[in-house]
Amino acid sequence: MTDPAPAPIRVMVVDDQAVVRAGFAAIVDAEPDLHVVAEAADGAHAVQLASEHAPDVVLMDIRMPGMDGLTATRLLTTAAHATGTPRVLVLTTFDQDAYVHDALRAGASGFLLKDALPEELLAGIRIVASGEAMLAPTVTRRLIDAFAGTTPAPTAVPHPEALESLTPREREVLTLVAAGHTNAEIADALGVTTGTVKSHVNAVLGKLGLRDRVQATILAYDLGLARPRTAAPRTG
Repeated sequence: MTDPAPAPIRVMVVDDQAVVRAGFAAIVDAEPDLHVVAEAADGAHAVQLASEHAPDVVLMDIRMPGMDGLTATRLLTTAAHATGTPRVLVLTTFDQDAYVHDALRAGASGFLLKDALPEELLAGIRIVASGEAMLAPTVTRRLIDAFAGTTPAPTAVPHPEALESLTPREREVLTLVAAGHTNAEIADALGVTTGTVKSHVNAVLGKLGLRDRVQATILAYDLGLARPRTAAPRTG
C-alpha cells in the first residue's frame, strides 16, 4: 500500500489586472502539486478571501487600487487564522517598484520579478510554502544595493540580548545569508555540509525571534552586520 499523495499547495493570486491573474493562475494550476483556490483584484478582497479559502501561499502584486499589496501583506502575515498564516510571495516590476523593501518588512517571504520564467515562479511558490524565503541571490543583492539603509529605524529584535548569544559561526552564517547566498553556497564557503548550515540558520532565527531569512537579512543590514556592495562578491 502506497502512501497517499500530499495535499496540493493552496495558492491565491492577487493582481488588479485580470489578464495577469489568469496567466499566473493557469501556470500554477497546470502543476499537480499546486492548486489556485482564489483570485483577488485588490488587497482588501485578498484579505477577505484568505480567511475563507486558507491559501498556503499568496502571490501578491504591490500596486493596486484601494488597498495596496503592502498593506494587505502586513494584514495577512500578522492576523491570527485558525488555518494558519499564509506565506506571501511578492510579484513586482523591480525597476519601477520602490516598495519591495517595505513589503519584506511587512512580512513577505520573498519576491520575484513579474517577468520571471514560469519555472522560477513555480519554484518560488514551493520554496515559500516549505517555510523558506524566496530570495534569489542576484536579485537580493540588487535589492540590498537599492534599499539597505533607506529606513533609519532598525528592525525590532524581540530579545535584543539574544544577538550577543550568537556564536561566531552563527554571526558568520547570518552575514552570508544577508549577502544573498544559498545554503549550498554558504556550505561551500565554510567547508561544511548544507545540513550544518541549515542548523545554523535555524539557530539564528530561533535566538533572534525571526520568522525567516528575509527578516534575518533586513536585521543584519539594520544592525550593521552587513553592508551594501561589500557583503559579498557579485556572481553571474
